[in-house]
Amino acid sequence: MINQYITALVTYGLKKGLIEEQDKIYTINQLLELFGLEELEETVTSKESDISLEQILNGMLDYAYEQGILKENSIVYRDLFDTKIMGLLVPKPSEVIKKFQALYKENPKKATDFYYTFSQDTDYIRRYRIARDIKWVTKTEYGDIDITINLSKPEKDPKAIAAAKHMKQSGYPKCLLCKENVGYSGRVNHPARQNHRIIPVQIYNQKWGFQYSPYVYYNEHCIVFNYDHTPMKIDKTAFGKLFDFVKQFPHYFVGSNADLPIVGGSILTHDHFQGGNYEFAMAKAPIEKYLSIKGYEKVRAGIVKWPMSVIRLQAESAELLIELGDYILCSWRNYTDEASFIYAYSDSDGNLLPADKTAESTSSEKLKLEPHNTITPIARKVGSFFELDLVLRNNVTTNEHPFGVYHPHDELHHIKKENIGLIEVMGLAVLPSRLKEEMEILKSYILSGKDISSNEMISKHKKWVEEFIPKYQDISEANIDLIIQDEIGLVFSRVLEHAGVYKRNREGQEAFLRFINYLNESHMK
Repeated sequence: MINQYITALVTYGLKKGLIEEQDKIYTINQLLELFGLEELEETVTSKESDISLEQILNGMLDYAYEQGILKENSIVYRDLFDTKIMGLLVPKPSEVIKKFQALYKENPKKATDFYYTFSQDTDYIRRYRIARDIKWVTKTEYGDIDITINLSKPEKDPKAIAAAKHMKQSGYPKCLLCKENVGYSGRVNHPARQNHRIIPVQIYNQKWGFQYSPYVYYNEHCIVFNYDHTPMKIDKTAFGKLFDFVKQFPHYFVGSNADLPIVGGSILTHDHFQGGNYEFAMAKAPIEKYLSIKGYEKVRAGIVKWPMSVIRLQAESAELLIELGDYILCSWRNYTDEASFIYAYSDSDGNLLPADKTAESTSSEKLKLEPHNTITPIARKVGSFFELDLVLRNNVTTNEHPFGVYHPHDELHHIKKENIGLIEVMGLAVLPSRLKEEMEILKSYILSGKDISSNEMISKHKKWVEEFIPKYQDISEANIDLIIQDEIGLVFSRVLEHAGVYKRNREGQEAFLRFINYLNESHMK
């Protein structure tokens, strides 16, 4: 069968344009060497194109394990080896870059269309795994929110975890975003990337890289990252970089995670943005209250109808938005409103500083304090206007809320406990894979009337179920899946409300306007 799989893979490479006809014999010989074979035997089979890439690779991996080429038959080791296989079909970085740049001269969208398809055809984005993700849309008062249960990102197996502990610690590549990942063979604690290619882009006179996320949580989910391994920082320059990218790729939005723990992303050590060709619920949400910010009358500004605290800025000039965005960010960094439990800083002992103490602190003194206020920014082009959404964030913790005051609270952890990053902020829930099995068990318990608390795996959902069951007159096999999905979506809506620094009640919105007044008063000083 290995001969059939080699023939099928080469046929796949030709069909997808990864190799040319002149590369066929060379590629076959590379694969023969990889599998310890001296020649390719003639096989009489059905058309090789009828075999899916997943079937081809699984067949090759099974053969490699049977022959002792693949030492461990677990997901981590199989992923390392099948990436090595695919790497034999992927053109050199220079060839991919030249093609992208040639298409870009015609049209930026043509270039990204090519590169996105290429990233899937090379199996860098594993289409067949992404298809397993469970996705649906829940209608909420804030619009249609996207929900995803992530099943495409494999969990490490115990053997790989144990092996990683005994491995020599490596700092190469420094992280998953570094340019050194291109062509890297990987190890048990770092994925293989022989099939990975990066497109260089110039962002604000700096060399950056452009690639797609291998887990594509939404259409054309891309990552733009600094070529240097440098920490994330939200500042005026960051706003400039966001709009520089939007100008080059106007069909994409781009945003950044916040730059503080708890409210930031999972990789704060490497400056990067995320973007793509997708319109999130937050982008569709309307401005519910227009604002006037002194000195920036040419900018249309307003508070967005969204569970989190969002200021939207719109103007034909991106430079105006950069200037106003920086002014709002700097003001927010130092803003304390004790009545709303918003504190800009705490001291070295963890004591939250009141407004007067913050005001008395010099710039050098503030550098020694622990900052709590930051912003999650998102930039896009809408018609002839540029837009900048500024999501106000605060990472203060208390004994009652050790994971964060503006973080999903304990009663929602049965659905979502993890940090609320850029993707969630915009209205796409990325929920843990455990929920797939838990919801299946929960469904059977609800339909049978069994005691949920009797099952350790789902007992944490008991209170939640007791809250939503009375809403429905009839729950049956026909509607139970939709009911559970809708209720999960509504929980995520509450998750975003918890993450909002200004609540969606009268007191919260009045406090939001106090900050806007602070912006106007500060500008007059």
